[in-house]
Amino acid sequence: MSAKPITKLKENLFTKRREPLGFMLWLGVAGSSLLFASIFIIFLVRMQKETGHLVAIPDMFWLSTLVILFSSITLHEANLAFVNERFLHYRVFLSATLVLGGIFILLQASGWIEMVNSGIFNSSSASAGFIYLLTGLHLVHIFAGVVYLVYLFRKAVRNRTYIDSFIYSVNPPNRLRIKLFTRYWHFTGVLWLAVFLFLIVFY
Repeated sequence: MSAKPITKLKENLFTKRREPLGFMLWLGVAGSSLLFASIFIIFLVRMQKETGHLVAIPDMFWLSTLVILFSSITLHEANLAFVNERFLHYRVFLSATLVLGGIFILLQASGWIEMVNSGIFNSSSASAGFIYLLTGLHLVHIFAGVVYLVYLFRKAVRNRTYIDSFIYSVNPPNRLRIKLFTRYWHFTGVLWLAVFLFLIVFY
């Protein structure tokens, strides 16, 4: 008796079902990437016409780069701890990420103050405007992430007991939230590296 050949339809990359929140996140990432890429291109075009003095990068931006990189590591560890049911480690690494996110915002604000004190804010140079635009837009992404980190941390503190933490962790929507937020936070880190390297090379 010959077995019937099994015909399996090949899944179409564009029509296959996707997780809605994950798809929305990728759309947001693509939109933000296009926005920053457009600003980079506009600056490069304007820079050819500008002969003025470019802006010196504030020292605080160097330190904030290390902070955002460490925060990606701590959030990655928090995500692993959550999946592996190490809930104390999850709360510790999540709180560390929250603190590092706050420090990043403070360092960026200090960098802005440093530029204001050096008179860059009053400069009519286009390069001065672009550095505020780039860092300001990125800071909006970070601030949104920190707000959501506060939400996640409050949930983690409310579920302090192992039973409550376990019930919270096995809930698929909760796992998805942390997974997607980890992706978002890593994106903000990569985005800052792109902005920072751009500032170093062209400023």
